[in-house]
Amino acid sequence: MGRFDGKVAVVTGAGRGIGQAEAVLLAAEGAAVVVNDLGGETTGEGSDQRPAQQVVDEITAAGGRGAANYDDISSWSGGQSLVAQAVDTFGGLDVVINNAGILRDKMSFNMDEAEWDAVIAVHLKGHFTTSRFAASYWRQKSKETGGPVEAAIVNTASESGLYGNAGQANYAAAKAGIASMTIVMARELERIGARVNAIAPVARTRLTEAVAGGFMDKKDGDFDRFAPENAAAMAVWLASPDTADINGQVFAVGGGKAQLLGGWRPVTEVQADDVWSLDSLTAARDALTSGRPTSVPPFMPPVE
Repeated sequence: MGRFDGKVAVVTGAGRGIGQAEAVLLAAEGAAVVVNDLGGETTGEGSDQRPAQQVVDEITAAGGRGAANYDDISSWSGGQSLVAQAVDTFGGLDVVINNAGILRDKMSFNMDEAEWDAVIAVHLKGHFTTSRFAASYWRQKSKETGGPVEAAIVNTASESGLYGNAGQANYAAAKAGIASMTIVMARELERIGARVNAIAPVARTRLTEAVAGGFMDKKDGDFDRFAPENAAAMAVWLASPDTADINGQVFAVGGGKAQLLGGWRPVTEVQADDVWSLDSLTAARDALTSGRPTSVPPFMPPVE
């Protein structure tokens, strides 16, 4: 018996890397999986149907059920079509894992409009389109049955969005938005029985090979710390019945570590008896800023 027997899942960006590993693991656990991948370059240009179809072939060769989808989920119609295909092909939808992404790294003072728009569209809008139409489907289903739908969305954020990484203003903004959107949609969908969580993975993929400096190639014997399968396991786990009580959370995973991450929260506080002024803020400066970190956390910290 698999954890997802009788369930239907959609995975975006599932032609390679983490998405491929997520789709294969879901199928191995009994889910029928719609494998979405436009098949473009890491920068978003072009399309190729082979990656998605190859993953479906891998799934069916192992005795699972899969279907390929080539929609562009950065478009409203693409997200809607992807959800509709899952329902039409396999009779429903229970899990959405949003993984699709591209990179167009550039320092902010050199970035052009197209580089900003493309990354925001694929990551942030692409996460929302599939989630929006899945949520609409589940809301209607909940009304019809009069009960919870027991569904799950797992988004893909990034340490770049949570901690910041120079040269990735577009990517970091999208990933930070995804983390916040995860919390918002978790609150919105909880009442119908749908959970929304996110992972911030560190894994060896086409996107990270160019920025990781080679440290992801290191292995401890047979343990490949940065294999995509490590991150995929966390995403699939968050969609499984094992985590039915976990909602609105962001987990970091990679390099043999898994962490529950906390969001923005007060670090210090000062009180005023009158309207703040420049002088009163200056007087309170030391008390207000005493808890600030002396440095920001490193991006993709090496394994200790």
